[in-house]
Amino acid sequence: MSAHSVTEPSARQKWIAGTLVILYALITMLPLVWIVATGFKTPQDAISYPPKVLFEPSLEGYVNLFTTRTRIAADDLAALPPPETWYEQIVRNRDMVIAGPSRYGERFMNSVIIGFGSTFLAVFLGTLAAYAFSRFRVPLKDDLLFFILSTRMMPPIAVAIPIFLMFRELGLSDTHLGMILLYTAVNISLAVWLLKGFIDEIPREYEEAALIDGYTRFQAFYKVVLPQAATGIASTAIFCLIFAWNEYAFAVLLTSGNAQTAPPFIPTIIGVGGQDWPAVAAGATLFLLPVMVFTILLRKHLLRGITFGAVRK
Repeated sequence: MSAHSVTEPSARQKWIAGTLVILYALITMLPLVWIVATGFKTPQDAISYPPKVLFEPSLEGYVNLFTTRTRIAADDLAALPPPETWYEQIVRNRDMVIAGPSRYGERFMNSVIIGFGSTFLAVFLGTLAAYAFSRFRVPLKDDLLFFILSTRMMPPIAVAIPIFLMFRELGLSDTHLGMILLYTAVNISLAVWLLKGFIDEIPREYEEAALIDGYTRFQAFYKVVLPQAATGIASTAIFCLIFAWNEYAFAVLLTSGNAQTAPPFIPTIIGVGGQDWPAVAAGATLFLLPVMVFTILLRKHLLRGITFGAVRK
């Protein structure tokens, strides 16, 4: 009887596992692929039935996303000089002219400022708090950690009205600072709990050796602990950014103009005769890119962070 390893999968098991992974990836990616493809369709192709898989690509959705257009009479349109750019030609083909830029660029930049700003603050404060909980004797440590975690369990709608009234009194409604502080407060509980687990895995002996060599506590934290916790910090930053980037409820309630982010703005893109689905899909596609790039850049840290501490000697 040949020996059989309980840890090494057989060729058949590998084939089945690979097939399941590929199938899951295809099912997961299909909606994203369809959104990207819809951004390159014309409005007629986007709502055609049955849905068109093969179509002639068009940039009309992206043009409509970044411009506001107005319809004019045929005589006035004929009296205009020839279009100077390709996107003006696309608009002219619909018997319209460009009235000015849209507000998508502003909303997108608001998402960048609020998303990355709150992520930085949440990770920064969460790292300091996690280090304190991990290394020092904090009275009622377990109770405090549970209280911090319990704030994450609260549904946003439960505190929406109190936060709205508080922001109105403090003058933080529809401001970048108000949204950054709010998202930081929501994300800091996740940051503390994730980072405390990573810092717990770093041996205290490293810091003790640094203190013996003459380092201060802050120097030991900055030069010894932080480099060791880089994987945890990167993983935590990704999760915090995803929440702040995609958050919708608070953005709808607390912003309307100056600090409105992209999620509540994209569904309001209206075309001629109804929803402009290519423009909506184009906006969603561009909205996905920053988080995707950020995750790809930190993917090595993310994979190491997820498995960090899983195997102990």
